[in-house]
Amino acid sequence: MGRMRWIDTLEAAAAEKLPEAVYRYFRQGSAGGVSVGEATAAWSAYRFRPRVLNDVSTIDLSTTVLGVPVDSPILVAPSTLHRMADPDGEIAMARGVGAARSALGVSSNAGTTFAELGATGVPWWLQIYVVRNREITRRMLDAAVEGGARAVVLTVDTPVVGRKEDDGDTVWGLVKPGQLLANLPDGDWTDDDLAKADDLNPDVIGWLAERTGLPVVVKGVLRGDDAKRCADAGAAGIIVSNHGGRQLDGSIPTAQALPEVAEAVAGTGLEVYVDGGIRRGEHILTALALGARAVFVGRPALWALTVGSSAGVARLLTDLSAELDHSMRLIGHSTPSSLTPDLVTTPHLN
Repeated sequence: MGRMRWIDTLEAAAAEKLPEAVYRYFRQGSAGGVSVGEATAAWSAYRFRPRVLNDVSTIDLSTTVLGVPVDSPILVAPSTLHRMADPDGEIAMARGVGAARSALGVSSNAGTTFAELGATGVPWWLQIYVVRNREITRRMLDAAVEGGARAVVLTVDTPVVGRKEDDGDTVWGLVKPGQLLANLPDGDWTDDDLAKADDLNPDVIGWLAERTGLPVVVKGVLRGDDAKRCADAGAAGIIVSNHGGRQLDGSIPTAQALPEVAEAVAGTGLEVYVDGGIRRGEHILTALALGARAVFVGRPALWALTVGSSAGVARLLTDLSAELDHSMRLIGHSTPSSLTPDLVTTPHLN
């Protein structure tokens, strides 16, 4: 029996350290847990058709994401409650991401100010929920631009928050002042002000681009026709995502959605990314071959932050990069951009 991968030990180790309600909040999916349960298996269902007799003596994983150079096409997805995982929260996450020369998605609910994040020098993208009171969103966008955000990631799969059915205490009773919403502008806001906007249409993409002067990435797309609408509305990128299985339960796995989305926007110059259930170098290889420019990891980064702070996050990213390097050699390609969809197939299982 081989030694267990360090990455595979992280969730259990994090569960030991975290308050139970926080661990459950990080782990859980919505409703019956169908989508969260299928995510990783959907990547593992693909099979490779490797090329042989290709020179793979030198592998170069470096690429750019919206013009930002990264050492490897593995980025950290925006998520919340970082200060529950590590006292330094997003700063610790950013330092780990910086050590691996990657880029970080930052939640609009972050417990760290955009100015503090900007001071780390790590490239970061703001994930934004457009809320009913647009003034809140406008001011948050302005603060992010001032803090040096390189892009705006618009989450579009959350007109309402997916219902969670796990029993037990909710995490929100544990949140202390300053651990969440550090970038909420001052004001006497009501719950209705802060509720997610449920009246969005593709025009919001142009509005965000105009307000910030930054590229807009649309997160939460699972269909080719929607991807095309985003491209036509001026999006610079798309993240194929089902929100980690936390929104509409039974939404298709991102591993299944990616080929259609990538095909729909081929030739538009729009960059395609994917998240959801990616746990191995082979999964990343599959995603890149199917048309993703880079992948995002969410929960594994939270587990790594909990267990090992910045060093844990850096190790997660470098370990996954090492696995990707290994897989690239075995599939017969030396750069991510040379990977093509014919390298992967879905077996017809009887």
